[in-house]
Amino acid sequence: MTKAADKIIVALDVPTKNAALELVTQLSGKISFFKIGLQLYTAEGPEIVRAVLATGAKVFLDLKLHDIPNTVARAVESAANLGVQMLTIHLSGGSEMIRAATAARANNISILGVSVLTSATEQTLREIGISDKVNDQVLRLAKLGVEEKIDGIVASPHEINVLRAEFGDKVKIVVQGIRPSWAHPRDQKRFMTPRAAIAAGADYIGIGRPITTDPNPRDATSKILTEIGA
Repeated sequence: MTKAADKIIVALDVPTKNAALELVTQLSGKISFFKIGLQLYTAEGPEIVRAVLATGAKVFLDLKLHDIPNTVARAVESAANLGVQMLTIHLSGGSEMIRAATAARANNISILGVSVLTSATEQTLREIGISDKVNDQVLRLAKLGVEEKIDGIVASPHEINVLRAEFGDKVKIVVQGIRPSWAHPRDQKRFMTPRAAIAAGADYIGIGRPITTDPNPRDATSKILTEIGA
């Protein structure tokens, strides 16, 4: 696979195991990394993780854990035992929770810290009592995560530069809010094209609906790879 393809994580934002595995099959040979989020995991449970891993693909389990430290630690252990490569936690859970998560790592699982959701704006932050700008809040949470030894940070592509300036290559940067030039942004407020995000320094880019809702997901993926390499 191309270097660009290795950076793409396709979100399996579909309602059933059959739909998810059909997408994995359609994208075989082009994409090897898939994200399983709350919709699919709630519908199908751990079995969908096992099924995707059984195809030879890698899994980014995006559950955004945010609970008391002991509960998060046990969830990390369960995810590690499933064999997933990446798991997300909310950095807003605080240092004790983050530390519990990183201490529970096993089987080479990477713990990624979610900073500010890509659907959030400064108005969103105001509603929950945070007066800082989005970039400042992302950086504050990222510093907290890095201090507690997370492996990567999940952010919007608009925070790549500030995160790279602060941490260099200490952590991986996984960006959501990716929309090809031909796709509608929908509910994403802080988005960027795949090519621009990779050029800015993203290690991985998550792409969902531009691929999963296309009548031909394989062709949509090819269009994205062409756009990145143009």
